[in-house]
Amino acid sequence: VQLQASGGGLVQAGGSLRLTCVASGRTFGTYGMAWFRQAPGKEREFRASINWSGTRTAYADSVRGRFTISRDNAKNAVYLQMNSLKAEDTAVYYCAAVDRTFSDIDTSYSYWGRGTLVTVSS
Repeated sequence: VQLQASGGGLVQAGGSLRLTCVASGRTFGTYGMAWFRQAPGKEREFRASINWSGTRTAYADSVRGRFTISRDNAKNAVYLQMNSLKAEDTAVYYCAAVDRTFSDIDTSYSYWGRGTLVTVSS
């Protein structure tokens, strides 16, 4: 599976962005997907995850109520809608995939995209 993330950019605090991750391969529908972020000098952090069917999701406490993860298996895509953005949301955001499960632990994921930079100005 190859993952390509896009949608990052510069936004003012309080604004919104929608990240998209498109996966190659015919078995996307069996993969759990997640978004992580990594800020400069910091470790990678979990943001949100979604199971293969889109019926179960999980969020980090700091984004619950502001971010929404969703997927469209017909388009091999997973999305992260980010609202009410804060300066501390600034980071490179990565999408990740794992077959037949989903998790908030980065080492659970087998496949990673290159990341897309989100910068929130205060």
